[in-house]
Amino acid sequence: MPKTIQFIKSAVLAKDYPLNKLAEVAIAGRSNAGKSSFINALSKGKVAKVSSTPGKTRLLNFFNMEDSYVLVDMPGYGFAARSGDEMTEWHQMIETYLMTRENLVGLILVMDIRRSWTPDEELLKKFSDQRGFPLAVVLTKADKMSRSQMLQAVAKVKKTSGLSAVFPVSSMKKEGQDEVEEYVYENWVKA
Repeated sequence: MPKTIQFIKSAVLAKDYPLNKLAEVAIAGRSNAGKSSFINALSKGKVAKVSSTPGKTRLLNFFNMEDSYVLVDMPGYGFAARSGDEMTEWHQMIETYLMTRENLVGLILVMDIRRSWTPDEELLKKFSDQRGFPLAVVLTKADKMSRSQMLQAVAKVKKTSGLSAVFPVSSMKKEGQDEVEEYVYENWVKA
């Protein structure tokens, strides 16, 4: 399993995606869900830029997971401080990537553990179902709850989403990332 993550490049258009044969795992989520912090906790370093202002990721960012697979950080959704044109361009960029990338093997949906499953998350689930690729949910900021609250939140997301691959993680405490990485590698990459 990968121990180090290296930034490859950022891209908007399909012609600019990195040329590789490695499996790719995309990361989606709300702008303030903690995607960059999750990636950094996975890498045990700081490869993804973390900002105090949500919605800073505007491109598809490709990260090499020690030549094992590629992690693709997608711009967050649900942050309204963008123009309508920019939002349309984002949707097109993300949809093009998800619809056309042949080496995409799965999607990680990053959510703040304190939030409920919304129509946005349901849309991503339906999209992954239609495409026929697996979806795992990473519930960030698990350190903000007691253990019993965290277990209740995980159970609630499993029930609402109908998914079994739901992982609580804490970037602050560096907990849960290894389980997610192992699951993705064993079930999506190796398979």
